[in-house]
Amino acid sequence: MINCHCRDCQLSSGAPFASGIVVMTDDLQVIGRPKLFSAVASSGGLATRSFCADCGTPLFTSSEANPQFTSIRFPSLDDAAGFKPMLDIFTASAQQWVCFDPSIPHFPQSP
Repeated sequence: MINCHCRDCQLSSGAPFASGIVVMTDDLQVIGRPKLFSAVASSGGLATRSFCADCGTPLFTSSEANPQFTSIRFPSLDDAAGFKPMLDIFTASAQQWVCFDPSIPHFPQSP
């Protein structure tokens, strides 16, 4: 699981960062039709966020920069107890009061 502190994740999550479990896009099976919202990411490519069409819950995020990966939004999991952050990315845009876990790597941008 990663914590992303980029400004787009802050705005889209309504929180200081968004947490996601990164999976291979080809291994992800989506049942149903989530709504999509795309915006230009810091990479210059499109980042697409998917959310539940009925309740608006954020589901996952993908990007043109790394199409082989999809980040499943951590709060959407039914049982998230087995997951914990492995790294923090885009820490250069993190809120000043965020406390980082010193036991995991931190990257000012995306590694």
